[in-house]
Amino acid sequence: MSTILVTGGTGHLGSPVVTMLRDHGHQVRALSRSSAAHPVDLRDGRGLDAAMAGVRVVVHCASSPRGGDDVAAGHLIDAARRAGTVTNLVYISIVGVDAVPFRYYRTKLAVERMLEGSGLGVTILRTTQFHSLVARVAGAAARLPLPVVPLPKGVRVQPIAVEEVADRLAELAVPEPAGRVPDMGGPEVRTLEEWGREFLAAAGSRRRVVGVPMAGAAYAGFRRGGILTPDRAVGRITFGEFLAAR
Repeated sequence: MSTILVTGGTGHLGSPVVTMLRDHGHQVRALSRSSAAHPVDLRDGRGLDAAMAGVRVVVHCASSPRGGDDVAAGHLIDAARRAGTVTNLVYISIVGVDAVPFRYYRTKLAVERMLEGSGLGVTILRTTQFHSLVARVAGAAARLPLPVVPLPKGVRVQPIAVEEVADRLAELAVPEPAGRVPDMGGPEVRTLEEWGREFLAAAGSRRRVVGVPMAGAAYAGFRRGGILTPDRAVGRITFGEFLAAR
């Protein structure tokens, strides 16, 4: 089995990816700033050359909505070139990064283009939002000191289980790159208001959800369904099942 490097290896997605790869017998280097074995800071590239030595496959799960993903990707690409052994760099992206002018999405799209132009073998998988993100958005709105729970009006979301995405990434973590592979979407499409009501019901709350119109090009893109992939509704675990397992 080849050695596989996973960035963000202790994160929400990276952790199950690492587990699945190890269960399949792979040698895995799980990178994070706090890792004892492979402490790496992608923001400046420190520790990357040592961690990359002898690696054939990289699964890039590390990401930050606060910014800097393009800088981190640049350090990762440079280190992979220097190593000279990497044949496949697998990247997790988001459905709609080329359709919704949201700042975080623009950065994710820029990273896709950096990888495609890097001269390295790459595999890019786009998925819809995780169940946990939808729950976090609904939970944050529910904690507001208001008599109702406000959520963006008319934004349809197609959440998917992180475990299913991790399983797919583990499948793609092979020496042969696959380019842009088919998107992955969750099994159901509903508005954030509907997901919010399901979240509150599961929590035993009777508070009323109110859809709030918003402004801006990104919101318009979300309303147009830019983050949906109904033809690729391959996920099986529903949001309700996710909530029941919490």
